[in-house]
Amino acid sequence: MKKGEKILFGIVALLVLITVVNFTVLESVRRNSDKPLFPILTHFDFSADGLRGYGIYQKNNCYDCHRAVGSGTSMGISLDGLGSKHDVNYFYSFLKGPEQTYGAKTMDHGAPPKDAAYVSALPDADLRAMAIFLSELKADQGSSSSFEPPKGESSFINAMLDMWTPDGWRSKFRDIRDWMKSNTQEEQHDGKH
Repeated sequence: MKKGEKILFGIVALLVLITVVNFTVLESVRRNSDKPLFPILTHFDFSADGLRGYGIYQKNNCYDCHRAVGSGTSMGISLDGLGSKHDVNYFYSFLKGPEQTYGAKTMDHGAPPKDAAYVSALPDADLRAMAIFLSELKADQGSSSSFEPPKGESSFINAMLDMWTPDGWRSKFRDIRDWMKSNTQEEQHDGKH
């Protein structure tokens, strides 16, 4: 091997070694820690109907495609936190008529021969319970599953907007953080009267 090739392979080997050591240390810390490494921003507090819906979700092996309550696969969308984006009626409508509710073709939900076509054929009471279950999968403000951005100012979000948005976008579009601030101020003003 030439000298340059030896140096290149040496650098690659060093990077692989650093990666393995970092992974080992991180896993060791994670396994021995009493608290999670990262904040958990999704949560649930199931009502009796929500718990029944969770049972239906499990019985029908929905976790083969979806992740919910911290377990399942990531083949389909993660359901954790979706209750912060939609309400019970939306979920019920989606489970009963997915493509009509979603307004576009879906991958697995819909009419046969789609893999999850059986969902819309479940009894109405089961669909309602599953809709309640989905609506109770909440996300904290600022999580990737939440409609609402993090509270307060974010220098990271501001830097990304400055870097990636075209000039003059603020004159055409309204930043959701500004909209949320104005709504909060209006609510506070209305509460004082």
